[in-house]
Amino acid sequence: MFLAVGILLLYFAFKGVDFQEMWEHLKGAKYSWIGLSLVFAIISHISRSRRWIILIEPLKYKPSLWNTVNATLFGYLSNYALPRAGEVARCVALGRKEKIPVDALIGTVIVERAIDLLSMFLIMLILLVARFEKFGAFFSDYIFQPLSDKLSGIFGESIIFWIIVAGFLLVAAIALFLLRERLLKIKLTQKLVNILKGVTEGLKSVWKMEHKWEFLFHTFFIWLNYALMTWVVIFALPDITGDLKFVDGIFLLVIGSMGMAVPVQAGIGAFHWIVSRGLHYVYGFDLNEGLVFATLQHESQTLLILLLGSLSMVFLFSTKYKPTPIPELSEIEPGEKNTG
Repeated sequence: MFLAVGILLLYFAFKGVDFQEMWEHLKGAKYSWIGLSLVFAIISHISRSRRWIILIEPLKYKPSLWNTVNATLFGYLSNYALPRAGEVARCVALGRKEKIPVDALIGTVIVERAIDLLSMFLIMLILLVARFEKFGAFFSDYIFQPLSDKLSGIFGESIIFWIIVAGFLLVAAIALFLLRERLLKIKLTQKLVNILKGVTEGLKSVWKMEHKWEFLFHTFFIWLNYALMTWVVIFALPDITGDLKFVDGIFLLVIGSMGMAVPVQAGIGAFHWIVSRGLHYVYGFDLNEGLVFATLQHESQTLLILLLGSLSMVFLFSTKYKPTPIPELSEIEPGEKNTG
């Protein structure tokens, strides 16, 4: 279902595009800059893994950086199977490899994602304050207004609706309180309670961090590398992108992150649509040119994750079952067959 939505978004993103012209631009791109973009991406993955370790350490576990990087990349790969599945997949992978409770790891990932969301909105706010005349209209017309219209269409603006919702939540809370002893005897409820406890412990880890400044550094460093890996793609297409500055790369990073947040596999379709429209609306590029940039950036990162994520899956799971060692000739008794 999610993939079908992504394909539909791809259709709308590429509708009316001249593919022959796109192909000519792609053939003429300077792929050394794409390689540099991938280097920044790899650095960001390593930095993200180290930041995750800092969150895990207060739980009295210290996973290796190697296993954490592999789990992180495996999580990214899992997002191509099901949106957001990677958050759970990397916790399961690292938990099994390092013998860490998965419930607690999920709590640390929730903290990670909350901080990333806050960081993205902070960057967007800085963009709007510094260059509102350039970027403000795009965010208003393509992000805030459609979102407002969608929410109004779903929930309506009538106060009666919200009174009904509040009443339902109140009745549900009272029922849970009155029936709590019976509910706690059910195995499924006990499992959910244990999961919530593990998540709570993971959330508490942020207050127990010994390396808070290192955590903040990696948070900044991750987004810096994200900005750089987006910006350098501009130099791969000098005939299209012209003299776009670093701040323009940050703008493309923010709207691209919004596209990646759409619940489809790895932002497929949504990323292409919003980045190409951003380049068209703000900079006046035609849609062919905008989609060349979006395709180069998205597909290069996709190939990187498919390659590194697959290798990480091998590193994480191939050593679970070790082959029986072949005995040396000197260890074989006379007349015994070497079945190794």
